[in-house]
Amino acid sequence: MSINITNKEADRLTRRLAEMEGIGLSEAVIMAMREAIERRREQETPMETAARLRAEFGIKLTDQARTPLPQSFFDDLSGDS
Repeated sequence: MSINITNKEADRLTRRLAEMEGIGLSEAVIMAMREAIERRREQETPMETAARLRAEFGIKLTDQARTPLPQSFFDDLSGDS
């Protein structure tokens, strides 16, 4: 399967990376995507985000908030009860 880059900036950046690394365009795209995926994996987890936001807004997580809701609650929401 081929990729057709029609965006001028995307084409320019892909060609620049390929030239800098001495590789072909396909390899440059693969390299960029691998690096982007790795950066995303290194970002904070959803739990870390929630903890950061709670701290930022001064919200305390109570024992009641830590208790999972019963399955019946979700069944009622979805209409599967």
